[in-house]
Amino acid sequence: MASCSVKLAGGKLAVGRRMPQRCHRGTAVRVSAAAPEARKRPEYIPNRIDDPNYVRIFDTTLRDGEQSPGATLTSKEKLEIAKKLSQLGVDIIEAGFPIASPDDFEAVRAIAMDVGNAVDSDGYVPVICGLSRTRDKDLETAWEAVRHAKLPRVHTFIATSEIHMKYKLRMTPDQVIENAVNAVKHLRSMGCNDIEFSPEDAGRSDPAFLYEILGEVIKAGATTLNIPDTTGWTLPHEFQSLIAKIKANTPGADNVIISTHCQNDLGLSTANSLAGAMGGARQIECTINGIGERAGNASLEEVVMAIALRGRDQMDGLWTGIRPVHIAAASKMVSDYSGMIVQPHKAIVGANAFAHESGIHQDGMLKNRDTYEIMSPETIGLTRADEAGIVLGKHSGRNALNTRLSQLGFDLPEDQLNDVFRRFKNLADRKKNITDEDVLALVNDEVHQPTVVWVLEDLQVVCGSMGMPTATVRMRGPDGISRISSGIGSGPVDAAYKAIDALVRVQAELADYSVNSVTEGIEALANTRVVIRPAGKMAGEGYVDSYKGGKTQRSFSGSGADEDIVVSSARAYVSALNKMISYISAKSATAVATSSMDGSSQEAVAA
Repeated sequence: MASCSVKLAGGKLAVGRRMPQRCHRGTAVRVSAAAPEARKRPEYIPNRIDDPNYVRIFDTTLRDGEQSPGATLTSKEKLEIAKKLSQLGVDIIEAGFPIASPDDFEAVRAIAMDVGNAVDSDGYVPVICGLSRTRDKDLETAWEAVRHAKLPRVHTFIATSEIHMKYKLRMTPDQVIENAVNAVKHLRSMGCNDIEFSPEDAGRSDPAFLYEILGEVIKAGATTLNIPDTTGWTLPHEFQSLIAKIKANTPGADNVIISTHCQNDLGLSTANSLAGAMGGARQIECTINGIGERAGNASLEEVVMAIALRGRDQMDGLWTGIRPVHIAAASKMVSDYSGMIVQPHKAIVGANAFAHESGIHQDGMLKNRDTYEIMSPETIGLTRADEAGIVLGKHSGRNALNTRLSQLGFDLPEDQLNDVFRRFKNLADRKKNITDEDVLALVNDEVHQPTVVWVLEDLQVVCGSMGMPTATVRMRGPDGISRISSGIGSGPVDAAYKAIDALVRVQAELADYSVNSVTEGIEALANTRVVIRPAGKMAGEGYVDSYKGGKTQRSFSGSGADEDIVVSSARAYVSALNKMISYISAKSATAVATSSMDGSSQEAVAA
């Protein structure tokens, strides 16, 4: 029988495609003439900006971005991303939809208490925002989640287009106005003085009705009016005109901030957001890497760099407070945690954004970089090469690895550095040259991972054309005990997954599976991504309240890297299972605590 035996430390990935030169994270070493200058942002006042050219950046990666299929984030991951967003300098962080689940509530509250109170030396601290429908319970939960921040905000919304009011809400226009006004008043009564209101599907709403409802919520106490192009329907000139008309025709519009929220269904989200700013909007809602529901949202890095490079000359002096040198590291973190891979040709942060393979382009770049680059890659935290001449290999020590990690934007604590170094030495024994892509893959596999519940210790697979593929795994469980199990499947990966299932005993459905090579060549690392969701008796555990109404099922992504495809696939599956188990455990613990509190309250009433 033809067979192959694969162990955790062995195996090769045979991929030989040619890759262009790439850029990597690091400290800025060359700044283009077009790079944005550092300016002190205006003092934060909810309903006004003292500098008329300043544009607030409202990041909704943790709320709207997480609605991407398979992009579920754990509370720990959300907190880490929020810290990175604060380092990036975003003005407002929409941390989540607190009413969705107890885990979402706790994540938003943790961000409000930690990131929302971390004041920089220059006085900067991000606003922490929670999303809410117009229901009293939603509003109260959102306020409770964010109120511990130094600058708390609640963002409430209700649909205003005819199709939404008629078929989704089943409300008359007067009822919609009443709901919106009551929501803002209720928030005011609880002590919330920074209130954002969104007329959902504004891009397809009757402008006259928009002026009316926006005027009423301003009178009720709203401080920011967000204008969503919910379905990505409008064109840039239409959206600019809509913003300008809202400012001109809405009573009280001069006393609030106008905001944009543009979806990317027609690929126009960034263009529409910039057009909105040209029309008078002074807040732009966006996400890292443009992730979000359906086709995604306006991409933060595209919006920010467009304003940085063209704002002064072509946009009447518009500017933001973003520190662009942190863009690349933020993009990498969001991609790793969410499992949403950035397409190679993605503007600003794609692998090919600063790569040049055409001979004509390379000739121009060698003569003058400005021939084909409108911005310096160092401006967003990328560096083409290591100036110290460090080449990583089997003889490299911990200090060399740590130095390169620092250049790539990672300052790891000692325990995490030890984990990465252990994997690095194992890889270096099998691969002659270790690239930055290899190092980043190891960081993702060791550092950007959920809370460990189960650990994959060893894996062996026997497969071939004349027998049933069989896998044997050894895993360490939450009790610290190592266990061994075997599985038979339709292929080596399926067999490995069944062996893992036999030990973990959590029912999960595989929704998506993909594998890519990290670099070129037969020795390349494999990077695997999987998406799972609860199945069987546990299927109901993954459902949470949707901000659109009704329930939506969560899915959980995981990633893994190894020289062997089967091992990387197993690592990714275990990562996703750990994320799902942690979420379900936290949800169950909260339910028990709530039940206990209710019981105590009833006893107190009876007494």
